[in-house]
Amino acid sequence: MPRVYLLGNVIPGEEIPVRDSIRNIKGVVQADVITGHYDIIMIIEADNINDIFERILKKIRKIKGLSRTETFIAIE
Repeated sequence: MPRVYLLGNVIPGEEIPVRDSIRNIKGVVQADVITGHYDIIMIIEADNINDIFERILKKIRKIKGLSRTETFIAIE
């Protein structure tokens, strides 16, 4: 099963609402607020990579408060 790690930056003070919104998206296995250069990390799985990217483009990136993402595709 394809897996993507998605790191994101969030507008200050919006970390928890953004995380909670992400956790409600189908295919999101985990979403956590983290410390460091990025504010949030997500693990997304689906039957194929196209489904993952569709969720990223049509749902995750449209979440208010999420300002930037960087995608890492797991190689099995």
